[in-house]
Amino acid sequence: MKIALISDIHGNCVALDTVLADINHQKVNQVICLGDIATIGPQPLQVIDTLQRLDCLCIMGNHDAVLLDLNTAPDYQIAAPLISSLHWCAGQLTVDHLQFLQKFYSRIDIPLDENTSLLCYHGSPSSNIKNILARTPVEEFEIHQASKTTRIMAGGHTHIQMLRQHQGMLIVNPGSVGSPFADTPAPESIPTLLPWAEYAIVEQTNGILSVNLRRIYFDINLFCEVISQSDLPIKNWWLQQYSVK
Repeated sequence: MKIALISDIHGNCVALDTVLADINHQKVNQVICLGDIATIGPQPLQVIDTLQRLDCLCIMGNHDAVLLDLNTAPDYQIAAPLISSLHWCAGQLTVDHLQFLQKFYSRIDIPLDENTSLLCYHGSPSSNIKNILARTPVEEFEIHQASKTTRIMAGGHTHIQMLRQHQGMLIVNPGSVGSPFADTPAPESIPTLLPWAEYAIVEQTNGILSVNLRRIYFDINLFCEVISQSDLPIKNWWLQQYSVK
């Protein structure tokens, strides 16, 4: 079994298309999206439409949940500078798009073989706003919520690629397709983005479990052109990230 994990696309369909092209070359059996698909970036509808055509399993991220009820933004820890982009994104969604989001899972356990499964979530097994970082204390991993066959846990949310091991359990974060962070930003501060798209491949073959963290460069000039032509409220932040004036 070979599974591609994508997460935190955040309205960047240029990066998503690049990642999906690479995934196609890897000949995976399944694609799983770990959440936060449409908000912040300039291409929310294109991202949602692409995922609908892909027909992959999707996990409910905190940004996805907020799109279903904008009044819950404080509960899902959405930073104040991003609120305007949430409303901009929500204003474009159709009933069909919202119904698609409503079908997302809070978490899901995927069998890799008869003895091994993959537990997928957004932030942590119990919360889509909780961070699991390289420095997170092991007692916060919530391994107790895994099944007897779970050998690997996977979540996004932090926008930072990671692979850790604890008591035989692998904990993986595929990073962000649309806006990978150079480091964890301080509360209410603006993160610095890296110039590529990130995802991961989990493979279980002949009793061997492996994780491949991948980074794929995408066409930043094309993405900046899309941003420039949009009326996204935070377009200047995106352009500054890529040194476009």
